[in-house]
This record gives sequence, C-alpha cells and structure tokens, in this order.
Amino acid sequence: MADHVDLVLKQWHAQRPDLDVSPMAVIGRLARLSRLIDMELRRTFAAHGLDSASFDVLATLRRSDPPHRLTPAELMRASMVTSGAITQRLDRLESRGLVTRSPSESDGRGVYVTLTEEGYALIERVLPDHLATEHRVLAALSGERRDALAAMLGDLLESLGDATDMS
Repeated sequence: MADHVDLVLKQWHAQRPDLDVSPMAVIGRLARLSRLIDMELRRTFAAHGLDSASFDVLATLRRSDPPHRLTPAELMRASMVTSGAITQRLDRLESRGLVTRSPSESDGRGVYVTLTEEGYALIERVLPDHLATEHRVLAALSGERRDALAAMLGDLLESLGDATDMS
C-alpha cells in the first residue's frame, strides 16, 4: 500500500531523475496531513459552534491562570491567531458572550480579554471532544512512535525559529 506522496515521488523520479526530490516525502506528507487533520478538527469544533481560531482563543484563555484573562497582544503571542484576526475573533466571541473586554486598571489604553462563565463552560465541553479527535487521528501510531514524531517535529520547528523560552 502507498500514499499519494509515493505516487508523486515516483512520477518525479521518472520525469526528473537528476533532482533529489526526497524533501517532498516529508513536506508533501506534512501538508497533506495538515489538511486532513484540519478537516477532522473543524468537524469537532463545528459540532460546538466554533471554528479553529475561536477554539484557540478560548483554549488560550482557559489555560492561562485564573481569572483567565490576557491582553490582546498576549493572546496573539500565546495562541495560533494572527494579529489581523484577533480583533475579529474577539468581536465574535464577545458578541456570543464567551469573552469580555475591559479596560486595564493600570494602563488607560490597555484592554483585558477575560473568559466568561459561558466561555469557560464551552471550552470545558469542547476540550475532551477535541482531544478525542486528536487521539483518533493519531491512533495509527504507538505511544513511542508518537513521542518520537513529536520530538522530531519540535526539532524542525525550533530550527525554523519557532521556539519559546519556557523559563
């Protein structure tokens, strides 16, 4: 049995045997996996009335220390949402009563985004379903292989500058 990337590699080897197309074995599979996994996660989020970016904002607030509040800049840095999308996401989440925005007590220009009780309850319901989806997606890998893959992907992310100081 072969996957689609094997077919692509075979075709390139036939058409351009002079080129080393081996990176396509990794990059092509990562790209295809990303699309397939994203589809699975979108289904889970949609079942709860969310999209992936909204889930990410709610999850970022939930995993922050109580009172589960951050500035928009902190949210942007800690989540997987771009600066251009953060205001739009916050507007939507606030209109649904899932977050509130309030002025900073110490900085008149600053704003805090806080998870509401309804937002907290929603993320508590979604998170187990999200994790079940991720477990299902990774079910073909043993725990040892999953750990090895996670470590290798972490190395690759760090090599491309996606590193965080955990201290």
